[in-house]
Amino acid sequence: MRSYIRGLVGIDLLAASVAGMTALHLRFHGEFTAPTTLPYLLSSVLLPPLWVLVAAVAGGYARRFIGVGTEEFRRVLSGGVLLVAAVTITAYAANIDVARGYVLVALPAMVLLCLVLRYAWRKRLHRRRGGGKCMRGVVVVGHRDSVRDLIGQFRREPYHGMEVVGVCLPEHECGSRVDSVDGHPVLGDFTAAADAAEAVGADTVAVLSCPEMDGAELRRLAWRLEKSDTDLTVAPALMEVAGPRTSIRAVAGLPLLHVEHPELGGARRVVKGLFDRVAAACALVLLGPLFAALVVLIRSGDQGPALFRQTRVGKDGAEFTLFKFRTMVPEAEALKDVLRHANEHDGVLFKMRGDPRVTPVGGWLRRYSLDELPQLINVLRGDMSLVGPRPPLPEEVAEYGHDVRRRLVVKPGMTGLWQVSGRADLSWEESVRLDLRYVENWSLTLDVQILWKTWSAVIRGAGAY
Repeated sequence: MRSYIRGLVGIDLLAASVAGMTALHLRFHGEFTAPTTLPYLLSSVLLPPLWVLVAAVAGGYARRFIGVGTEEFRRVLSGGVLLVAAVTITAYAANIDVARGYVLVALPAMVLLCLVLRYAWRKRLHRRRGGGKCMRGVVVVGHRDSVRDLIGQFRREPYHGMEVVGVCLPEHECGSRVDSVDGHPVLGDFTAAADAAEAVGADTVAVLSCPEMDGAELRRLAWRLEKSDTDLTVAPALMEVAGPRTSIRAVAGLPLLHVEHPELGGARRVVKGLFDRVAAACALVLLGPLFAALVVLIRSGDQGPALFRQTRVGKDGAEFTLFKFRTMVPEAEALKDVLRHANEHDGVLFKMRGDPRVTPVGGWLRRYSLDELPQLINVLRGDMSLVGPRPPLPEEVAEYGHDVRRRLVVKPGMTGLWQVSGRADLSWEESVRLDLRYVENWSLTLDVQILWKTWSAVIRGAGAY
């Protein structure tokens, strides 16, 4: 991680140097004559170390923010705004005549270039982590089922950089013959967590929600981990609630986790609906020629209809007609019962690789999610959103438990966390977990992130069948 942070410092120095010299060149058209250009030349030289200092103050190098999430980029952007404000106030207070053209080019260009380079640096880190490098060793403390779930999540999402190197279970579970959890050794009970972390050289101890680890026991564990400089992370009971909805508030000397209610209505939902419909309308106009080509391609196969209409369940359980490009033979629904024994998916979904009902053209459309494009019509009509939970069938909803019905409090989406996290390769439980995570943590920023990641998932074509 230290080498990664050094790389970030180098990126910031490079971005500030390039932006400063570019602004100097544009301001004076390449003609550097003293003494007019001397103050700006000096500013361009001082800008890189000044920017590194500002980024550090803004938290741009804090280990807990870098590598995943948007907080790193937000703090860099905040540092850029802080620097612009400081330059403006200083110039006004000291009555310094600063060329506005130089400032308006140098500082925004520096922040933009810095964000782009940091993103590329992060993607390189994610690729290395996908290969098992640059990982942080973690000792997980909790009950066996919770530990197994966390191990599975770390394996599915290696870009987090967390690799489980050991497990500590409750005393009554250690007494059984279980000496490993999904291939990871059991290093002892909860009281041995600190010694176990030191023995295996772990960077972090992750404590999952369990009644045995009360406040006093956690405090003692933190004291023991202090000596080895090992990080301590604690997972709250509300596993799927994160981000701006949670905050720590001190009440009567106790650090309490405050959980805001999810914003399922109000102004932000109006903005989301407006954004969805405008974006869908623009996309339908731009993709008109592609739609026409796909219609001809589909109909050339078996002369069947190009569009497939199906009843799906939307917000609050309201049914609507979903539009897709047809990817199966016309009698596909009648053949579903015959093939139900070959279902490869758990839960209430029906999925199978090599489905004989899928046409050759349909297989190609599915691989790159082109069959989903007519759902832009549903978004324009207000039945769906660009981002949201997967739109379920009525027979699937009939089998929903009470918790799973939580997915229906928002509009279903053309894409979502399920789309960028594995698509059809996900288990039923994982699909539900991702949909509930979206519902509980929805924000416009999260929608933009998912839309951005969707392109990568579609281009790879992984998990689509």
